[in-house]
Formats: sequence, structure tokens, C-alpha cells
Amino acid sequence: MEGKEEDVRLGANKFTERQPIGTSAQTQDKDYTEPPPAPLFEPGELASWSFYRAGIAEFVATFLFLYITILTVMGVSKSPTKKCTTVGIQGIAWAFGGMIFALVYCTAGISGGHINPAVTFGLFLARKLSLTRAVFYMVMQCLGAICGAGVVKGHQKTLYMGAGGGANAVNHGYTKGSGLGAEIIGTFVLVYTVFSATDAKRSARDSHVPILAPLPIGFAVFLVHLATIPITGTGINPARSLGAAIIYNKDHTWNDHWIFWVGPFIGAALAALYHVVVIRAIPFKK
Repeated sequence: MEGKEEDVRLGANKFTERQPIGTSAQTQDKDYTEPPPAPLFEPGELASWSFYRAGIAEFVATFLFLYITILTVMGVSKSPTKKCTTVGIQGIAWAFGGMIFALVYCTAGISGGHINPAVTFGLFLARKLSLTRAVFYMVMQCLGAICGAGVVKGHQKTLYMGAGGGANAVNHGYTKGSGLGAEIIGTFVLVYTVFSATDAKRSARDSHVPILAPLPIGFAVFLVHLATIPITGTGINPARSLGAAIIYNKDHTWNDHWIFWVGPFIGAALAALYHVVVIRAIPFKK
């Protein structure tokens, strides 16, 4: 028994999420305590299976996210003059929001269900996870996105290349400044929702909050897509933009690509700052 207890202590759950969401949060105590900030570096994570398991979960989730959503975009682009035969812009928005809802629900207890480097960056700035884990998550998310877009292209290369590959770019009639602003505000909405839906204080006060957390996150993604698809095709997720850009690989996509990293990271930083300083007022607590 002593050996088994030691295995558990050093095993998969040694380095758990600082603020789990979804089903993993239901085991937390209802008496609220401020979670301690994550250390900047936590080398011990590298020896824990839970660290790699979480990264694999982020890879698979982002792979599935790109696969389903870009296939949906391809379906709409295939019939540009017969929108009634496709899901349309609203369907694309539902595909993105619905997949985030499902994937956050599935992976929340393993990795936190980030599926987005901007979300990971915002949580890192709020000291919810270490730099080691944040960098690992971002790498795995980007690799998953590239693979997901690559599989879609493999289905039908001609259609994929002719329909734009689901790659993000600033659309005609909008300036780069407009595209950057749309990405900043859209990502702010998403990351602000993530912070609010996974707030430890709300989880302690309202037992239903952990269970419902994926729903508002997915709905926020849906609403942002409805608003910004006409402007940039909606990035708000650097991994999603990078995966599509690499597989599509056209000059006009790369010309605007910086917008889909700078915008989401600024939006995530602003959301983290707003949550920590204004909503939770953590710097002012003794």
C-alpha cells in the first residue's frame, strides 16, 4: 500500500491545474480560498505524466477543432451562389462555437481545455499556470492545428485551395487597423468569458458554475464569429490562423498573418488585466 500511495503522490495528478474547469472543478471545496499563483518556472512538471497528458489533450482537441471547422467553411465556399444548400455564415459560427463547447467540456479536466494560445497566454499572465506549461500548450496547439488543416486539404486539395483553405485575412473594404481592432476586441470577449466562467470564487458560491463553464465559452466564440467573419474571417485563435495559413500557404494570407497573433495576444492581455485588477481586485487585497 505504501508503494501505491507513493505512486499516486508522484503520478499523474501531482501537477494539477491551478484552477480546473468543467467536471474537474466539482471536487473542489465550496468554501472559497484564493488559489495560489503558479510559479513562473516549474521544472518538476517535466517529470510528470500529467504534464504530457495535458499537452496531448490540447493537440488532439485543436486538431479536431480545425478539422471540423475548416470542413464547414469548405462546405459553404463550395456553393457560393446557393447559400440555401449550405449552413451559411451562421452555420460556420455555430461550428466554431459548438466545437469549442464540446472540446472544452471534454478536455477541461485534463488540460483546462484551452485549445487556443491566446487563452493560454491570458491565463499565464493571470498566474494560473506556469511558463513551462504555457509554452508547451501553445506548441501542441499549433501542431494540432497544422495537422487538422492538413487532413482537410488531403480530402480534396483542389477545393481546399480554391476556397481559400479557411485561412484568415483582412477582407476587402476593411483596413489592417480594422482587422487588428476586431481581433483585439473579439479575443477580449472570449478570454474575459473564460475568466468569468472559471472563476474560483463563483465556483465556490454557485455549484452549477463549473458544469456550465463550457457553454458560455462556446457561445462567446459563436457570437464573436457572427460579428467578425465579414472583417477577418475571425481568428481570435493564433493556432487556428497559423494552421490554416501554413497549409494554404499563399502570399496574401501571410501579409496579414501578424494581425492574428498580435491582436489575440493584446486582447488576452487586456482581459487578464481587467479580470485581475478590476473584477477581482487581487492587487488590492491584503
